[in-house]
Amino acid sequence: MQVTIDARGLACPQPVIMAKKAIEENEQINVVVDNDMAVENIRRLAVKMACGFSVTEKEGGIREIALVRTGATSQTPIDSEAIAAEISCAVVAGKETGPLVVVLSDNHMGRGDDVLGDILIRGFVHTLLQLKPLPDTIICYNAGVKLAVKDSAVLDDLQQLAKDGVDILVCGTCVNYFEVGDQVAAGHISNMYDIAETMAGAGRLLRP
Repeated sequence: MQVTIDARGLACPQPVIMAKKAIEENEQINVVVDNDMAVENIRRLAVKMACGFSVTEKEGGIREIALVRTGATSQTPIDSEAIAAEISCAVVAGKETGPLVVVLSDNHMGRGDDVLGDILIRGFVHTLLQLKPLPDTIICYNAGVKLAVKDSAVLDDLQQLAKDGVDILVCGTCVNYFEVGDQVAAGHISNMYDIAETMAGAGRLLRP
């Protein structure tokens, strides 16, 4: 059965995540996108998953991508090192083995345009749901605590991560500084001792 995925207007990494899930369950899929970045991301996905890849240009800048499985898919989940390379995160190596700790120190990603930074941090947090295994801990400090409050654009994703077993530490000093103590809706308020201990014991620290 051929499945069509309409990923027009969706920001990275949503098109590639949708395509990956669909091709894991179907022999052939079509993905409709409207930007070059989505085409290239899905092209790389095709290589990783042993799929035939073709793209057809349509009117209005629309591209229709066909993916056909040519061999057994590895069904390899997106891993932390791959996503770090994809979106230029800093991965700090610690012990050879140990927990994966994600550090969110801002409610934007990168320096420069805040609107773009907001889009990027939404994509990053949503992509964390695709990591296998999931991070062990997410630490929110400084302006990163704003990601865990009630009106946060990534609140649903953080709540789902917590439901899936990810421990989310929200810096109490930062919560008090920004006066959002009554608004924290994901994870639990922690302290600098727990935060420092968690970071020191990490196998890897992932910092967007």
